[in-house]
Amino acid sequence: MRLAVNIDHIATLRNARNEGDPDPVEAALLAERSGASGIVCHLREDRRHIRDNDLERVRASIRTKLDLEMAMTPEMQAIAIRTRPELVTLVPEKREELTTEGGFAIKTFFEPLVEFIKPIRDNGILVSMFVEPEEEAITLSREAGADIVELHTGPYSLCKTEAEHERELERIRKAARFARSAGLAVVAGHGLNVRNIAPFREITEIEEVSIGHAIIARAAFIGLPAAIGEILDLIRR
Repeated sequence: MRLAVNIDHIATLRNARNEGDPDPVEAALLAERSGASGIVCHLREDRRHIRDNDLERVRASIRTKLDLEMAMTPEMQAIAIRTRPELVTLVPEKREELTTEGGFAIKTFFEPLVEFIKPIRDNGILVSMFVEPEEEAITLSREAGADIVELHTGPYSLCKTEAEHERELERIRKAARFARSAGLAVVAGHGLNVRNIAPFREITEIEEVSIGHAIIARAAFIGLPAAIGEILDLIRR
């Protein structure tokens, strides 16, 4: 299982003083050296953390894979085609939310989504849909032209009891199996950390997990290489 590291909250910390440190590009390069298989950043419409210049510099600097998370807007489509990340992940976005609150409402936006995805893929960029672990969302992702589904693990991360965790984990397992049988690559993310990630190494259909906030928060105490190393040890043990 691979680990993609989201560097958004390095930019959040940088923006608290609106100066140059810490630099998201330096964090991306350190994450690569520490074993990350890819770098994730979410260029939000309000630019609350990652900014356009950050994206351009990360694109020019990293040597693994760049996953650009973005909303389904003409502006973001143009930025993706110009920047050429290896992968675009389409996520829902609301200005009032603190973080992404759920999967993409793919049934509601299916028709425009088909047209939105096509020019991105025509430019050699893979497309992933951030969706709830449900068969309908996965089926519609494939029909819209996606290459990958990222299963939303937020509800799993918020479970309080062992029984709740197991129910949500089984939902993710079934969704991962269904997505692979449908010909899609499968990744997972949102709310994963050192306390809840271990069961995912048994879900062999999931090729990669995407983690940001938990790694950056842990890095404040033990450093970024060590925080990444903890996750890698748990998913590869």
